[in-house]
Amino acid sequence: MNTDLHITPIAAFSDNYIWVIHNQRYAVAVDPGDANAVTAFLRQHDLSLAAILITHHHHDHTGGNEALVLAFNVPVYGPSRESIPCLTHPLSESSTIRLEELDLELRILDVPGHTAGHIAYYADGMLFCGDTLFGCGCGRLFEGTPEQMLASLSKLGQLPENTSVYCAHEYTLSNIEFALTLEPDNQALQARAATDLNSILEGRPTLPSTIARERATNPFLRCHLPSARVAAQQATGKSITGIVEIFSALRTLKNDFRTS
Repeated sequence: MNTDLHITPIAAFSDNYIWVIHNQRYAVAVDPGDANAVTAFLRQHDLSLAAILITHHHHDHTGGNEALVLAFNVPVYGPSRESIPCLTHPLSESSTIRLEELDLELRILDVPGHTAGHIAYYADGMLFCGDTLFGCGCGRLFEGTPEQMLASLSKLGQLPENTSVYCAHEYTLSNIEFALTLEPDNQALQARAATDLNSILEGRPTLPSTIARERATNPFLRCHLPSARVAAQQATGKSITGIVEIFSALRTLKNDFRTS
């Protein structure tokens, strides 16, 4: 990672993060659902917007595109298989983009599941994964299949352990609460619960996470473990063996989960 770069979250709506990658002069906004929040950040830090990166088509990720393009006339990168407002550079698996203003090259990963054409942006040390992988969780399956989402999560889980994971929502505490119902004796998960709760109480994001942290605590990256199969069987009362069945059962349980 370019050591001159900074990555800053802008809180938007009730729980979104718009990630801004920037140096001392230029900024790139990832999933800018709220144009006003981005513009305010740019003015506060005296930055010029150089580009917009979009992971998927949902409005809370793309709603600021038109206003930002009108104001700054910047390129918009996004998934080729989805309808993205103001898209200028359609992207898919194995594409690369070069952001000259930041001296940054990003590789594109196809990660369908949450939506049909969802993509992620990856560079050495950083992953912008939208709503595919969350802190201790994963996105709902609005358009994709369990097989697709499991494959997408497996792809992300194989990235280097020190990769910082920049998710698009602050769902971590609720996800941890659910994960603890599946693995109450997971010491890494217990420690994460305390650490991330402290972050929220101090007014700090729980993100970015890391791939190592997700492998150790995220139930949707742990479907291959015996504990996941046991938890899925106990919760459903059914005999479950296949990893896709395990993932699907856990995702269904999470859909119905309500925090206390």
